[in-house]
Amino acid sequence: MSPTEESLSADRRSRPRGLALLAGLAVGGPTLLAVLGLAAPLAAMTLAAASAAALGFVFWSGASPRAAAPPSAAEPSDVGWDLAVVEALSDPVLIIEGHSQDEQTSRRVVFANAAAREAFRIQRAEGLLSTVIRAPGVLDAVDTALYASVADETLWELRGPPERLWRARATPMAREGKDPDVRVAVLWLRDETEIRRVERTRADFLANASHELRTPLASLAGFIETLRGHARDDIEARDRFLAIMHGQADRMRRLIDDLLSLSRIELGEHIPPSGEADLATLTADVLDGLSPLAGEKGLRFNTALGKPGAAVAVADRDQILQVIQNLAENAVKFAPQGGEVEIVVRAGLSLGQACAPRGDMEAAFSLVLPDATPGRVYAAISVRDHGPGLARSHLPRLTERFYRVEGQKTTKPGTGLGLAIVKHIVNRHRGGLMVESTPGEGARFTAYFPTTHIAPAFAPAEAVTSEEA
Repeated sequence: MSPTEESLSADRRSRPRGLALLAGLAVGGPTLLAVLGLAAPLAAMTLAAASAAALGFVFWSGASPRAAAPPSAAEPSDVGWDLAVVEALSDPVLIIEGHSQDEQTSRRVVFANAAAREAFRIQRAEGLLSTVIRAPGVLDAVDTALYASVADETLWELRGPPERLWRARATPMAREGKDPDVRVAVLWLRDETEIRRVERTRADFLANASHELRTPLASLAGFIETLRGHARDDIEARDRFLAIMHGQADRMRRLIDDLLSLSRIELGEHIPPSGEADLATLTADVLDGLSPLAGEKGLRFNTALGKPGAAVAVADRDQILQVIQNLAENAVKFAPQGGEVEIVVRAGLSLGQACAPRGDMEAAFSLVLPDATPGRVYAAISVRDHGPGLARSHLPRLTERFYRVEGQKTTKPGTGLGLAIVKHIVNRHRGGLMVESTPGEGARFTAYFPTTHIAPAFAPAEAVTSEEA
């Protein structure tokens, strides 16, 4: 037994065992209570953690913590059982010792758990707090805990990349019977980056949805007021206004339908599909439904769908139908008058083949890229228009909710949710989504999904052109 272990053993035999009790409070979640025996040199530490709102605290008793150095990555066994509780926490925890309040160099880190060492790249067992954390708000919270004996917390935002948001809480530790000039506090940090991201996304979503609904509502209210007033007996104006009102009401209906569809898809996004869907058959069904709309613009569909049954994906049939519908409708919308829309279905693709650009466009970007799974085979559908195309800078944002390219918001009707819906459906199916574009020459979207079997390689030798719609 080492001298340190003998001293610790003798101390535990000679001193009565005490209790350090800590209750962590969290709303709507369980609470962990840890009761540890007190001993020198470092007595009991407890930390309670519960759900998203839990706070960490440590009760301190005994001699200076300098006797218990934090472990290195190679020597985890050097930590006592009491410190091992904190060492194993996923949130960064630091024990800080302070001497003179007037000297910033007197605040020293004397223990940092594994999460803290990784997050702040701490190399030494001990060091100045200011070399680890330079945020004034966090340092002020530590000073409040050390020298005012009051717990304090603050938000610490790190400007990335990557951007991080930490909630820092400093708690004073009692050291009864010890040098009053030496203060001890525990600094606990919680990463709230994802929480902030979700809050911003929700706020942006509500703001955008409200804006999109407010515009047609204001239009409807204005025309109704006009029809109830001086245009009451004007038959020509009444017919024209009613047609506009019908269009605005239809716009609201499509927006609400898309919002409900997106909500349903997100709720079940974590559940992989178990059915089957034939991409060629579904594409043919979609094109039949779009024929009247294509006929109005004089468009023709240039298709290469392959044999039925060659491109069968593990999929929710209705959702794959929605993906094809959204991509084809976008192509019809942006294709020039009298132009064509190219639609190709391929099967028997590896991940590298499925996500590879075709090479005939200026820019390409993977909007969704699945995890690489050895032996997995994919089926893909590509839809290309020959419309205005997209600048490279727009490609990464195409699947954002309500995002529409400037200059197309008024000329091309839509809710701005179509590609967001496609993205979430593709995510659910563990597939991928690629966009390629050249300004002035059009864009191609390719969605690909895992297949039920390893199909023979399929590459259409010649596009099959349908009759002009």
